[in-house]
Amino acid sequence: YTASSGIPNFPTYVSVGLVDDVQISHCDSITNRNEPKQNWMNKVEEEDPGYWERQTQICLENQPSFKADIDIA
Repeated sequence: YTASSGIPNFPTYVSVGLVDDVQISHCDSITNRNEPKQNWMNKVEEEDPGYWERQTQICLENQPSFKADIDIA
């Protein structure tokens, strides 16, 4: 996770999933969606319907606490 503040045209929150140093997913405060970054990750939804929606909800739920941490710092 990365949180930022006051940087024009840059999300205040970014979450990136990695496997073996390869990015497999991405979510940020601009798109407000957790999305696959590897074609094979699209197949997750076949095995686990609703996976990307659940991951998006986690992303959205994490954003306020990261913003609060930035505001406190």
